[in-house]
Amino acid sequence: MIAWLAPRMPRGLLGRAALILVLPIATILLIVSVFFGQRHFDDVTRQMVRSVELEIRYVLERAAGASDPVAAARAAAAPFELRVDPAPPDAGGNRRDFLDLSGRVAIEVLNWHIPHVRGVDVQTEPGAVRVFVGPEPADLMITVPRDRVTANNPHQLPVLMFWSGLVLTAIAFVFLRAQLDPIARLAAAAEAFGKGRTVPVRPRGAAEVRAAATAFLEMRARIERQIEQRTLLLSGVSHDLRTPLTRLKLGLAMLDDGDPEVAALRGDVDEMERMLEAFLAFARGDATEAPVLADVGALVARAVADARRTGQAVDYAAPADPVVVPLRADAVARAVANLIGNAARHASRAAVAVQTTDRFVRIVVEDDGPGIPKARRDEAMRPFTRLDPARDPNRGGGVGLGLAIAADVARSHGGSLRLSESVALGGLRAELLLSR
Repeated sequence: MIAWLAPRMPRGLLGRAALILVLPIATILLIVSVFFGQRHFDDVTRQMVRSVELEIRYVLERAAGASDPVAAARAAAAPFELRVDPAPPDAGGNRRDFLDLSGRVAIEVLNWHIPHVRGVDVQTEPGAVRVFVGPEPADLMITVPRDRVTANNPHQLPVLMFWSGLVLTAIAFVFLRAQLDPIARLAAAAEAFGKGRTVPVRPRGAAEVRAAATAFLEMRARIERQIEQRTLLLSGVSHDLRTPLTRLKLGLAMLDDGDPEVAALRGDVDEMERMLEAFLAFARGDATEAPVLADVGALVARAVADARRTGQAVDYAAPADPVVVPLRADAVARAVANLIGNAARHASRAAVAVQTTDRFVRIVVEDDGPGIPKARRDEAMRPFTRLDPARDPNRGGGVGLGLAIAADVARSHGGSLRLSESVALGGLRAELLLSR
């Protein structure tokens, strides 16, 4: 039952809360209307019919044995406001509307307690009940006002309950929405913060909701403060390390260019500077950059053009329409450049494409290289991971931060980095997912 019901439940908190509110009220209305209301009006109808039944029996007793039964019946019925007429030729049988529940009760009681009844008609004449009796004391049609047999407003209680329930539900829904709105705002702020955007939120609502919002704001402030402190620290480290590296480069520039040892030292200094840039790029991330609206297709096209200028063979399938989303453009460009650089370093050909869905923008980079074994793809996205000697920085490889930087950028944009095998080229397929 639960497995069948779960997919059919509303997805939002407001819809589920409204269902929890409306379902019991509707159930109570149904139970009261069907059981209590119908039983109550059945009992009232039976009491009213029994009173009229006694009057009809008295009229029939006075008409019995009279020379003119119709006249005798009319005389006896006059004080009770009953109308007596000769029964028409086609008189007989019970007649009522299908939904006339009180009429059903009236027919049942009159047929059971009045002798010689041929039928009861509560359908033909509006506002009246016609009782056909005969042949003794005669073929008579006794007409009784309907309001003396059944209540005029049997539907009043269900209608009153329905409208009062509707009004109370609307009032409760307004208060319920006011309580759930702070939760929705808090969820939106948390989702936006996961995508790298800061949305202002103020603690509101119930005590538990305010406590959760306050805890979220404190957590967000701590994270932002930690990122800011890390950025300032890395800025200082960058400045302090660049100064001795610059002095080393100047000192080596003054030495003999033909000396092999000098050339090797210059290579080491260049390698140290490149590694330092990679470390700082990873540690800095995209914390210092504010999200802006940018065209992902144009951003990727620039990264592909930069790769082509360095002699890399890169194909690019641009999207048909501009894909404008809020993102940190420099960080995404750096991540795409890292993915293209990895493909160019380990393969002879690379292909880049931009694809879109309702929720994500997908930047796909494929190559024809050796790829990465499935069992080691998660390991490849860890910082400072080099899977084989070919990726050693001393042999022209990277420092193990390219995929880690791309994965960090994807996570800060509410997405992820997925590695798989390229069906088209046979090498590695890297998908950079960015939330829209």
